[in-house]
Amino acid sequence: MTRTLKNLYKRLDYQFSQAKLLETALTHRSAGSPNNERLEYLGDSILNFIIADVLYRRFTNASEGKLSRLRANLVNGNTLAEIARTLHLGEFIRLGPGELKSGGFRRDSILAGTMEAIIGAVYLDGGFQAGHDLVLKIYQDLLAEVSPDAAIKDPKTQLQEYLQSKKLSLPSYNVLSITGHDHAQMFSVECVIEELSAPVLGEGSSRRKAEQDAASKALELIMHVQVNP
Repeated sequence: MTRTLKNLYKRLDYQFSQAKLLETALTHRSAGSPNNERLEYLGDSILNFIIADVLYRRFTNASEGKLSRLRANLVNGNTLAEIARTLHLGEFIRLGPGELKSGGFRRDSILAGTMEAIIGAVYLDGGFQAGHDLVLKIYQDLLAEVSPDAAIKDPKTQLQEYLQSKKLSLPSYNVLSITGHDHAQMFSVECVIEELSAPVLGEGSSRRKAEQDAASKALELIMHVQVNP
């Protein structure tokens, strides 16, 4: 096992008995075969079940609709990519020359898929309990903050729904900078909307929080623009 993979084992707080499973989970299809597509499929299903189970047990009075929306917010690609970044997963992903050259190790879809593949690999290596423990570990902070009401009305959702209702262009989010040490990082993000004259800046201790901050500010601006054209 390389020193690099030892570092990942430590971050995951899991020791693989079948190291080949982790190697496959880290191999994008652009790097050849075997790759992580099948593990990604498996990990996606396991993740959805575990998060659904946690939400069902925690929010005993929440409706099926609220639980479904909560789960969707927690398991979507943006959230998984953010979790992958906290683990510095991009350092370990094996990519083909084209993806490597284009910065695929930073792409949300590749980070999210690799995270799901790792969940699948842990499940195959250590069983359901091992997969369950991993999901609870990597989702610890998000699950501590989750609320049936807040999850439905977060600023990014509000902004997207407002723009769609007005038939305006949807926003894009770009990370401008990441400062500070690993345990105390600060993200600076811009929210770009065609109808606004300039990007809107947001900051936060994670990419998600910075995007939410930018979305909240952008929503105020775009609503003002529409009311007073």
